[in-house]
Amino acid sequence: MSLRHYFRRPPVVTAVEAVRLVADGALVVDVRRAFEWNRVHIPGAVHMPLEVLPERCLELPDDRLLITFCTGGIRSAGAANLLMENGFDAVNMSRGLVDWRIAGGPLVTGERHPPR
Repeated sequence: MSLRHYFRRPPVVTAVEAVRLVADGALVVDVRRAFEWNRVHIPGAVHMPLEVLPERCLELPDDRLLITFCTGGIRSAGAANLLMENGFDAVNMSRGLVDWRIAGGPLVTGERHPPR
């Protein structure tokens, strides 16, 4: 992924909005690394680390809103831009895991995930 993906600001949603959008059918795309995912993640999220997103993004559904997600919102901003360039309807969840917890979003902890 090139630096240009980080220079533009993608559409942003707050964690409160993201919780509602997920309930309405949006899909969270978690772009964190495997060790971060293994510690805690959003149930039902797709784990697609940022470093593989350019090669694997076409595996994502193109008929749902995609909400990119990371720990603080910086990596996921670049991911949202990349997804939009590839024709997806994507937004970035600002402040990531920090605000998701504050908003009361559900989390799964300690679950193992096979390496990708």
